[in-house]
Amino acid sequence: MIRFGTDGWRAVIAEDFTFENLRLISQSVAHFVLDNHQGSDPAQVVVGYDTRFLSDRFAMETARVLAANGIMTWLTRSDAPTPAISYNVKEKGADAGVVITASHNPPRYNGFKLKANYGGSAVAEDCAAVEAHLEKLQLEKRPVKLIDYDQAVEDNLIRRFDPAWAYYEHLGTLVDLDCISSGELKVVSDAMWGAGRGAFLGILSRTRTSVTEIRGALNPGFGGIHPEPIIRNLNELVAAVQREQADVGLATDGDADRIGAIDARGKFVDPHHIMALALRYLVEVKNQRGAVVKTVSTTTMIDSIAAKHGLALHETPVGFNHIADLMMRDDVLIGGEESGGISIRHHIPEGDGILMGLLLLEIMAYYRAPLHEIIEDMQAQHGPAHYGRIDARLANIRPKKEMVQRLTEQAPAMLAGEAIASVSTLDGVKYHFADHSWLLIRPSGTEPVLRVYAEARSPEMVKQLLIEGGQLGAQIAGN
Repeated sequence: MIRFGTDGWRAVIAEDFTFENLRLISQSVAHFVLDNHQGSDPAQVVVGYDTRFLSDRFAMETARVLAANGIMTWLTRSDAPTPAISYNVKEKGADAGVVITASHNPPRYNGFKLKANYGGSAVAEDCAAVEAHLEKLQLEKRPVKLIDYDQAVEDNLIRRFDPAWAYYEHLGTLVDLDCISSGELKVVSDAMWGAGRGAFLGILSRTRTSVTEIRGALNPGFGGIHPEPIIRNLNELVAAVQREQADVGLATDGDADRIGAIDARGKFVDPHHIMALALRYLVEVKNQRGAVVKTVSTTTMIDSIAAKHGLALHETPVGFNHIADLMMRDDVLIGGEESGGISIRHHIPEGDGILMGLLLLEIMAYYRAPLHEIIEDMQAQHGPAHYGRIDARLANIRPKKEMVQRLTEQAPAMLAGEAIASVSTLDGVKYHFADHSWLLIRPSGTEPVLRVYAEARSPEMVKQLLIEGGQLGAQIAGN
């Protein structure tokens, strides 16, 4: 069965992610697009892909199906960042977009992300409509339409294009490239073998920024790692920053919609700090105001900055789709989540690792100080805040709804020696403490995994909260 999750459909290549299933979902998208298309001009869809095994062929097959249904399809010439493809959906006025990517998943996976005409992920109702078309196709055994690729190109139904320059030009309106240039920073960019390769080099080529790229070759196996910018996957970036004596290392995930960083001392800078630094800079230096959106697993430094400046703060369940909903309805200055998906006003409602990497460089150039000193200053104002997370795979786990109920009803009076001040259940169960520390336990809704997050005033407190949170979750789950 093909089902959309929070950001598209993902499956193991050659098991469920096959050409046959891809054609089915592409035909279902074609029906959805044609049902919703308005105007006399042909419907248009933008199709792009990442660096994974067969992604280019899967994208070409998607384009063949769409073109066979009379939909004019813009197909990228090469792999490209998801936010670049999504921006081009909006820039070209297309009806929808498709990105063949499994983002930060292991190399054996591929995926199918559906984008709406505003450049963000399609809402749940649209994904459900596509699934309904898919079910009808399968029940009625209706054929998938398919056109010869060369014929579609000759008929102008498939047009190859480069999404980079329109996207790069747009990013230049969101960040101050002159300010970045003035900093004369030495940067190592780590594409993690993904679709962000070449982006920082291309954008910063006309500045006085020195950029060295690592892991930028085409490697569908991602060098045996998961292309997720977290510290255990960034040893090569740490080494490169120290070898090059760089000011900062910037890492993007497999499709470049997430960001992570390494400071000049080789220390990991997580998305919590990147988002907090960005918010403080936009408000205090750029004099911008607006609502702030963060997920339930994101740092309370965001709360502190928003409170200091009287900004409305919204907390959402985990998943950028929840942030995007608010960005389209409200005047949102910045929205982000702990996994590294962050976006700002005037951009598409989608996480963008390239944009946030550039904004971090602008912040460093403006303050003319090492990144660790800028972080220390922010921690002094809005911390201390230390963070940790563990994903515990359990033999058995109760349904998520039941787990949340039990974790709420059987909440202990104390954890890690501190009294629990309040409990919230926006997404999983979050235990709040009087000093603004917190512990979040989120059972996965799709696999026997317990995600445990903690933020506290000291690393020792974080460690203890994670230990006790993992034990509590396992006990409630029945392990």
